[in-house]
Amino acid sequence: MKDVAAVAGVSLATVSRVVNGRDDVRRDLQERVRRAIDHLGYRRDLTASTLRRADRASSIIGLVHEDVSNPFFAAVHRGVEDVARRRGVLTISGSSDEDPERERELAEAFAARGVDGLIIAPCGTDQSYLASERARGTRLVFVDRAPRGIEADAVRSDNFAAATAAVAHLIGAGHRRIAFLGDRPDILTAADRLRGYRATLADAGIAHDPALERLGCSSEALAARAAHELLDGPSPPTAFFSAQNLITAGTVRALRALGLARTVALVGLDDLVLGDLLDPGITVVRQDPVALGRHAAELLFARLDGFDGPARTIVLDTELVARGSGEIAPSVVGA
Repeated sequence: MKDVAAVAGVSLATVSRVVNGRDDVRRDLQERVRRAIDHLGYRRDLTASTLRRADRASSIIGLVHEDVSNPFFAAVHRGVEDVARRRGVLTISGSSDEDPERERELAEAFAARGVDGLIIAPCGTDQSYLASERARGTRLVFVDRAPRGIEADAVRSDNFAAATAAVAHLIGAGHRRIAFLGDRPDILTAADRLRGYRATLADAGIAHDPALERLGCSSEALAARAAHELLDGPSPPTAFFSAQNLITAGTVRALRALGLARTVALVGLDDLVLGDLLDPGITVVRQDPVALGRHAAELLFARLDGFDGPARTIVLDTELVARGSGEIAPSVVGA
């Protein structure tokens, strides 16, 4: 900065005001400073700036989610980033791959690098390890899933109600043999969706059949394999409730490979990229992942702005979108 000031012929304070975006510098002086910056290749040292600040704020927040390649979590990131950008704050993120150790590793790594706050989609069964980070001043908010082992702000969808809506829709179309394809039951969202599936069947007087449930479908390929197994069985389902977007994609692949896309009904939870362009279109219970991210960021910035009240939870509604696959009437598969 001293070199920039010398080349521009201005004071160090003037250079500081320009690089920090202050608008109380004459336009001609701003231009001289910018020309000197370009000439010298100067780059602001944000780390040094942070160390000089009394509050040690880095203007960076960390986001830990399942998988950056999953469109759902990419949209959550978008919502977080939209809010952070308006505040002049940078968002950095990492994928836990549904591995509790990786979740902890990322959270602690971000905290060690001085982020002001963390937004986490937890996959482990205990987030109490974050108590020490919060004691050091790192603000915490959880998104998509509630934390366990620590009280903290959270934003999530009503997953039980979403599952209820999906299964009730299939029952309304006449189905009684409805298969469930879900993720690991120790994941809170997956557990809520399984509970909603079972409760809705019970409310309709449909007996629980464990043979129609497949858990641990943690990838599109595993979901496709599970759907194939069910459809090749002696008493196949006439409908599927697929409880996550990648699971829905795998189910669609299985149905199309077997020529059953127009015979077996399907309702997915989470929207599917291009799901409306398939034939039939994929009926889904849609969450709003951008809103999840936006609300999570707003809760985090409220904490950073000084809010010190009790933990708050925001629960967002979901929406059933009928496109064709969920309205297929039951038939005997393979007949």
